[in-house]
Amino acid sequence: MGVKELYETGYMHNHLRMYTAAICCNIGQYNWLNPAKWMYYHLLDGDWGSNALSWQWVAGTNSHKKYIANQENINKYCFTKDESTFLDKSYEELSKYDTVPNELSKEINLEIKCDFPKAEKIEINEDIPTIIYTSYNLDSNWKKNMSANRILLIEPSHFDKYPVSKKVMDFIVLISNEINNIQIAVMEFSDLYKIINNKEEIYYKEHPFSNHFMGIKEQRDWMFPEIEASGSFFTYWKKGIKSYHQK
Repeated sequence: MGVKELYETGYMHNHLRMYTAAICCNIGQYNWLNPAKWMYYHLLDGDWGSNALSWQWVAGTNSHKKYIANQENINKYCFTKDESTFLDKSYEELSKYDTVPNELSKEINLEIKCDFPKAEKIEINEDIPTIIYTSYNLDSNWKKNMSANRILLIEPSHFDKYPVSKKVMDFIVLISNEINNIQIAVMEFSDLYKIINNKEEIYYKEHPFSNHFMGIKEQRDWMFPEIEASGSFFTYWKKGIKSYHQK
């Protein structure tokens, strides 16, 4: 049910993401990396860092504890009544699985690739700044009152390494249409940089995937900008919520 929803809508509830990862890694005894790539490929709200670290957490990477959900737990939160499955066991029994259930024994080759939008000819007005957007920054309010060249940069090298489905790519382009006069550049940053003569006024937002950009780097948006983003997410979240209620 969850996988079908993922294919059809590009979305999967967080509980179902954890159940899927647990079945794959801890019951099916499969390494987390390729399944994480598969899920990221289909998620409209996919974030590679969050997705990959979540799969590693479920698989017990850097920990002796692995996340497991049995059929009773899944039935409770998914409102199902399934019985006599390979998950219909106690947690103690599931934690001692030493053979892969027949239902999970079949493997297929993971073949995923990105379908890029049609490349456009990019027009640069050298008398105004250039603002670069990426799939991780599609904020239509960012500098919206500034007269600027607005470029959604889709780097093939990035999406070859972290491919997404056509549904996801179409979604990225659709969201970008909320940005006035956006142009879509299917090229590397180095190639875009060559055609911009006014290099002193190139703006972009900080992100691990844009470390190679050049120009004026601005901070990405944070949920709680006054709180230092260090330690665990839950520590950051609790501090942020406390700060929010004190305002």
